[in-house]
Amino acid sequence: MKILVINPNTTVSMTQKIAAAARSVARDDTEIVAANSQSGPASIQGFLDVATCVPGLLDEVARHPDVDAIVIACFDDTGLDAVRSLVSVPVLGIGEAAYHAAGMVATKFSVITTLSRSVPGLENNLMRYGLSRKCVRVRATDIPVLKLEDGDPETLLKIRSEIRQAIEQDNAEAIVLGCAGMADLMAQLSVDFGLPVIDGVSAAVTFAEALVNNRLTTSKIGAYSAG
Repeated sequence: MKILVINPNTTVSMTQKIAAAARSVARDDTEIVAANSQSGPASIQGFLDVATCVPGLLDEVARHPDVDAIVIACFDDTGLDAVRSLVSVPVLGIGEAAYHAAGMVATKFSVITTLSRSVPGLENNLMRYGLSRKCVRVRATDIPVLKLEDGDPETLLKIRSEIRQAIEQDNAEAIVLGCAGMADLMAQLSVDFGLPVIDGVSAAVTFAEALVNNRLTTSKIGAYSAG
């Protein structure tokens, strides 16, 4: 099985982090092909970045016609419908995957994301997926996406502070990390806080494997039809 994990922005260091997270959960017989867009924004933070990154994302998808599934590694689920219309293999967004995973292991969850301007888009997605009742709050750390690449201890302290507040104020039973750049934090934060902390990259890869194993493809009758 070959899964394309595609970062819709152009930052290679983030792609490398995403690839490591994907390979850490993939089955031994699953090949992870990690790629990023060759054109577009360096990070995706809000509606304008979401729109401008789609052409580069579609171009990159077209370069990999031989994969069994595609994971779009942007928490906004950037270009998800467009890519599903372009291909017949399963296509998963890491936001959608993380929300569904959280809903399977907890009755309510909070999302910890980057900038405040990203919050409305995530809230819109939660409503679209029918999971807004399970999400008690989308919390912004006001950490720019690319700041996550620096490994600054102060950045981790801000994330940890929002998780603590989500537990104490939101009564969250699980935490969703709302950015692919946080993918490397899941395991340690789960241990430290004693509750499920969910990374969308990991969730999407394992869901993609399940869909492929069940021989499921993207429906081409209706909204995702090619014509």
